[in-house]
Amino acid sequence: MFEVSNQPPPLEPYNLFASDTVLRDAVKRERAGWAEDGLSTLGATLGKPETIQLGFDANKFPPQLKTLDRYGHRLDEVEFHPAWHELLAIALRAGLHSSPWADPKPGAHVARAAGTYMLGQVESGVYCPLAMTYGSVPALRQAPETAKQWLPKLYGREYDRRFIPARQKTAALLGMGMTENQGGSDLRSNTTRAEPAGDGSFRLYGHKWFMSAPMCDAFLVLAQAPQGLSCFLMPRWTPDDKRNGIHILRLKDKLGNRSNASSEVEFDGAYAQLIGEEGRGIPTIIEMGNYTRLDCCIGSSGLMRQAVVQALHHARHRIAFQKKLIDQPLMTNVLADLALESEAAAALTFRLARAYDEGDEASLAIRRVVTPAAKFWICKRAPYLIYEAMEVLGGSGYIEESTMPRLYREAPVNSIWEGSGNIMCLDVLRAISRTANIVDVLKDEIDCGEARVKTFAHGVINRLTSPERNDEAQARALTRDLVLALQGALLARHAPPAVADAFCASRLSDARGGVFGTLPRGADTRAIAERGSPQA
Repeated sequence: MFEVSNQPPPLEPYNLFASDTVLRDAVKRERAGWAEDGLSTLGATLGKPETIQLGFDANKFPPQLKTLDRYGHRLDEVEFHPAWHELLAIALRAGLHSSPWADPKPGAHVARAAGTYMLGQVESGVYCPLAMTYGSVPALRQAPETAKQWLPKLYGREYDRRFIPARQKTAALLGMGMTENQGGSDLRSNTTRAEPAGDGSFRLYGHKWFMSAPMCDAFLVLAQAPQGLSCFLMPRWTPDDKRNGIHILRLKDKLGNRSNASSEVEFDGAYAQLIGEEGRGIPTIIEMGNYTRLDCCIGSSGLMRQAVVQALHHARHRIAFQKKLIDQPLMTNVLADLALESEAAAALTFRLARAYDEGDEASLAIRRVVTPAAKFWICKRAPYLIYEAMEVLGGSGYIEESTMPRLYREAPVNSIWEGSGNIMCLDVLRAISRTANIVDVLKDEIDCGEARVKTFAHGVINRLTSPERNDEAQARALTRDLVLALQGALLARHAPPAVADAFCASRLSDARGGVFGTLPRGADTRAIAERGSPQA
């Protein structure tokens, strides 16, 4: 009988919070230490074998569209595997959809970021409706009467999967529909129209090329009203409990994010309520975009963390050429480089989350400039890191029984969703030019006393204060370097010397973090790899 040997044991059960030194440090540092017990409980739940299996099942059995019933009546319903619903129930019980709004306290956004960071490591598909619900609250508050109706449901923690009017449910989730075929990120070219109904509501007619999570209870959408592009809340059911005129044409067959339904829809006189001022749809919705862009950073950082965890776990058990992989110098360099990238992403993500907890002028400036910058760089780095981590596992990481293919397919979506790379970098330029005292704020954020960071940051600041910052063709380079300076400063202040030194030596040089596994001679690669490993 053939005997299987030299294979790592399954990394389960394990506690995604208690085993993650970098995450625990960040939660405490960014003022959410009060949430540690709850996060540890969530981390243990997510690390159970049966919870990990839910992620596999939700992807193996993707959502199915039911357009019509057998008699020809429109249904426009989406059926999900029970695993999807179980994962959403876990997420809502933990408050990952709205807890910072329902229970505002110092560090609430950081605590919620830590929970979603862990959830996305098990399954990212369920993250989408959570992120949109989370981001929708500031937009809804611009319509106080509508908010009064909806916010109690959005704050509910007892997940309700039923397809019924939201007022009859224990909790509700919100999606959004912005993208149209002809415009993509150019939202001002949207052609969906909103006609006043005479009673204060509107009726929407048009088409959305992408509407995310169509099983949600309502959606924030943009449409052309008589006074211009405006933001609307469009529920799945009308006030008289009839199915709204939202016709789901198809579910998109996507590269990744397959457990989540993304749809193409038509609106046929769909009932909707105006949110914010008519004609100011983009300013109304932009705050939602900031929060969902933060979630892109959280999601990509979580994907990177899980890829690093899988690679390090494999390398600590697999033997090749008479030595464990992690003990082989070149592999140790690769693993340390991966762990370094993951820690830098997490450090900036959780620092950024703290800016959403704080309302002072400096924090608002950081939100405006660093959110798109971090989204650009962290989301761009994720696919490269996950690919390299997959290679550590070799063939066993390339087959579907491994979580690595799912992580790899998932990685590009965060760079595309909520504005692709060029949009982010142009937003950085725009935010810098429009944000008072931003250079002083960034100087304070980067000032850490580390000589290499200081030298590198000096060059970045000089570019921010010169006409060069308006050169759109160089916006990616400027955005990248701004993020690297911020990451270098955070690691110099808070990470062990081995981590900070390796980051400065590799990322703040001309290489700017290229091929993984090229940390320079003298880097304490073993210490960095051990710090990144899942701890018992």
